[in-house]
Amino acid sequence: MIQASIITIGDELLIGQVIVAVGDNWQNIWNALNEEAESAEIILITGGLGPTADDITKPLLCEYFGGKLIVDPGALANVKDIFERVLKRPMIERNLKQAEVPDTSTVIQNKRGTAPGMWFEKNGRIFVSMPGVPYEMKGMMTDEVIPRLKTRFSLPVILHRTLLVAGIGESFIAEHIQLFESALPEWIRLAYLPNYGMVRLRLTASGNQKEKLERDLDEQFDQLRVLVAEWLVIDEDLSMQQVIGNILVEKDQTLSTAESCTGGYIAHLLTSVPGSSRYYQGGVVSYSNNVKENILRVNHEILSSSGAVSEATVLKMVSGALDVFKTDYGIATSGIMGPGGGTAEKPVGTVWVAVGNAQKIIARQFYFRFDRQRNIELTSTFGLNLLRKFILTGAV
Repeated sequence: MIQASIITIGDELLIGQVIVAVGDNWQNIWNALNEEAESAEIILITGGLGPTADDITKPLLCEYFGGKLIVDPGALANVKDIFERVLKRPMIERNLKQAEVPDTSTVIQNKRGTAPGMWFEKNGRIFVSMPGVPYEMKGMMTDEVIPRLKTRFSLPVILHRTLLVAGIGESFIAEHIQLFESALPEWIRLAYLPNYGMVRLRLTASGNQKEKLERDLDEQFDQLRVLVAEWLVIDEDLSMQQVIGNILVEKDQTLSTAESCTGGYIAHLLTSVPGSSRYYQGGVVSYSNNVKENILRVNHEILSSSGAVSEATVLKMVSGALDVFKTDYGIATSGIMGPGGGTAEKPVGTVWVAVGNAQKIIARQFYFRFDRQRNIELTSTFGLNLLRKFILTGAV
């Protein structure tokens, strides 16, 4: 059975931001290469290929594979093109050294950055060194590394089916479908991928007979879809904002936002989807009461009597957004994200969300118990799910 190993390199990995693998230490990296080569046929290495002094991966690999550094013409042309055509600034000697590679490697050109990748072979093992920048590494893996590996190895068929549920926690959904999960055939696995008020459920089948795998996987996925129908958002691997965008495009309708506590985060999510200008008209970040009053026409009396974080306020915020942007639908948020600002009546995490159209506006209250960033993200997710339900059914 083919095994693959991944080695990540960088001191920034050691400060609690991501799981630690190997720091920028010569002996540690050398030892990791030796250890992984004992059990893995493919060793994927990311990081340590930058132009600074602490990026030691290239000279280490040069020594490890018994070569010397040379300038690769393709890599040099790529670096020059990026600086001259894209960045429009002169290069320094440090930048030119990006084009240096061990002569024992096969160069993998970087279409998304300056640091080339390198393919080595030793004692029947394949080592691939790639940049640590995720965007660059992903492009290199997709465009070059995986296609090359497929020509060298007989890889198993791996198929996925993914759906998205919202409004139920990971532990509760796991309890609900435990009999289904325990009855899955051994070649199909279920993964729970939770994220801010939503859970992706992914079925993965692996084997050698593609047609049989597809039939088995589709059969199990159909069963799963029925079991979670109450909370099902979409039976595809899409985000909540993509789902809403697709619905609005299909209906040829538009949306606007009026955000207070989320500070434009819902607008950010919506506009992160390519083509969102077809349905998203714009939004108001009405963080102050003055903006709520003067732009969204929330009555001063409502703010004085009920407060900014109230049902009455978010209802008026939606009607104000509908009027300002002339859209089919609107969504509004107002809450206390923390860590301060709460009261006995309205503690930190208290949120009101409203969604609606010209005929009907509905508001719902939520209580979140996390830090400020997570409260913002949860408010946005729950709000978008309310909006999705309202667009589809007129209710939440």
